[in-house]
Amino acid sequence: MSAGKTGIIIGGGASGVLLAAHLLRNPDPDLRVVLIERQGRFGPGLAYSALGRDHRVNVPARGMSAFADEPEHFWHWLQRRDPATYANSWTFVPRRLYGAYLEDVLRQAGARQPGRLRVLSEEAEAVRQTAAGVEVALANGTSLAGHWAALAVGHETQPARGKGIAVRAGSDRDTPLDADDPVMILGSGLSMVDAWVSLSMAQHRGPIIVVSRNGQLPQAHEDVPPLAIDSADVPLGTSLTYLMGWLRELVRETRASGGDWRSVIDGLRPYNQRLWQSWPAREKRQFLRHVRPWWNIHRHRLPPDLHAGLQRAVNAGQVTLIAAEFVGIERSGGGVRATIRPRGTDRRDRIDVARVYDCGGVSVDVRASGNPVVRHLIQTGAARPDDMHIGLDVDENCALIGAGGAVSSRIRVVGPLTRGRYFEIEAVPDIRVQCARIADSLQAMR
Repeated sequence: MSAGKTGIIIGGGASGVLLAAHLLRNPDPDLRVVLIERQGRFGPGLAYSALGRDHRVNVPARGMSAFADEPEHFWHWLQRRDPATYANSWTFVPRRLYGAYLEDVLRQAGARQPGRLRVLSEEAEAVRQTAAGVEVALANGTSLAGHWAALAVGHETQPARGKGIAVRAGSDRDTPLDADDPVMILGSGLSMVDAWVSLSMAQHRGPIIVVSRNGQLPQAHEDVPPLAIDSADVPLGTSLTYLMGWLRELVRETRASGGDWRSVIDGLRPYNQRLWQSWPAREKRQFLRHVRPWWNIHRHRLPPDLHAGLQRAVNAGQVTLIAAEFVGIERSGGGVRATIRPRGTDRRDRIDVARVYDCGGVSVDVRASGNPVVRHLIQTGAARPDDMHIGLDVDENCALIGAGGAVSSRIRVVGPLTRGRYFEIEAVPDIRVQCARIADSLQAMR
């Protein structure tokens, strides 16, 4: 492919596929896309590779279209596959099925525009801006030239804590356990639910101890409409304390009139990115430290039946929630001894289990990135971390900002790596809007 109007997307998970699909909607026959993915599978990525039937998307099908201007695209795709099962768009599908949908979206985009899409099962090691465009170096020793590049590498999983003793659920080290073995899970968010689902699928009977700072489960979805909130009523630019007080009062008023708190949280969604951007660094840090655990369990909810099953396990005593800080871990006989500090105490409790699962979520410090492209960009000064170090610094067009403050004219960033600017940019409903905007700006590039 000539570099003239060729764009190179690094990362073939959801963010990369959505950006490619939006770009290929443009009828310009000279606009071409190269999509690079080291895993060799384009679409599922880390987020949508889970194989279990109950490893499900936590957004109903009606909200998971690849295209914001075609909101029923995914639901119609489901209906064509199985109209009896998917007669209602209020359904939460297995993540593997959504991964198949993304694969199909990419396949259809390429078929509609023959010769304009090229997919490469390779690992990108570096991207450099050149006088004519960009050059992407591959691990196989070759390189690609393009007009522009987009970094869409998605989430990175942190190494498991505890000197390599703790285990990531679903990893090669997650070998079969005796059904009666006690286990501990660090973290109580959606990753913890995935680990519990895997244990349940294996018919695990032993006790499961869930340790997290807040000691609370994610809430359940309900099919309620979002509250209509006027932008003039949203306290943009105020303190975090004021915002939380305003939000609690709005929830009280909504409940008093017969509504549901979920309507408030969902009604606020269109303003979440603007709220984040309206805060100074101090307010953002306070949110990440003190409010995010509470926000996550209300904002990132579970399918109702999955939540009910987990709650039954808690009520039956198989799953025990402990609000505590994880202190350390060591091997003990044939098992593991974990040390925790219960919230509000100086006590150190030691608990013996067969295995500790680390479900603390995805890596949030970009300086510790394991991705060679991200490391190279930061090391060479072509990129810099955002103020929170939770992603790369980008401008309003998602253009990469270098160490000296210069804005790249050829390199864009899409998806979770832009969370420092947008915070809420990890779910498909947000990423698809970002991809549409980036696609428009790239197509206008000279």
